[in-house]
Amino acid sequence: MTEKIGEYSEEDGKKLLKLARESIENEIDSNKKIEKLKEKQFLQARGVFVTITENSELRGCIGLPYPTKALGEAVIDAAKSAGFSDPRFPPLAKEELGKIKLEISILTMPEEVKEIKEIEVGEDGLICNYVGYSGLLLPQVATEYKWSKLQFLEALCRKSGLPKDAWQKKDFKLFKFQAQIFSEL
Repeated sequence: MTEKIGEYSEEDGKKLLKLARESIENEIDSNKKIEKLKEKQFLQARGVFVTITENSELRGCIGLPYPTKALGEAVIDAAKSAGFSDPRFPPLAKEELGKIKLEISILTMPEEVKEIKEIEVGEDGLICNYVGYSGLLLPQVATEYKWSKLQFLEALCRKSGLPKDAWQKKDFKLFKFQAQIFSEL
């Protein structure tokens, strides 16, 4: 089946958000159950990111950019990683559970960008690879910060630990993807 944006329903999104929250709660209290999703749409391998905010501020964001696991399993892993393994933040504490909001981004398969004009700011997320460095920015990040295409590319480079103009280098590899987003926000 070819992946496309919008293939998941609002009901699917609610189930995925519930699964992500249960996964985080289960890490804090192992008595909390995780109700795995068995419907066929959740068994397809998909790239996915889980973003956690608290008081509208980023609190964790980790995911799997490529479709290496079934969507349901990928959401469980990404939610736990975003909550407890994002190196930018301390692990979530029990008292934060009622304050956090979750967002799930289901990704299309990244495709290589040959020319910068192919990038649609606000629609495309970006992944880069260059001399052992890599980074990813979700499509909604550029929209949130009202970035131009140039600002988006520079931010991707900085996030990757590279100079902001690294995107202009000959061996710089750039990929784009789209995301269907479900949010408690």
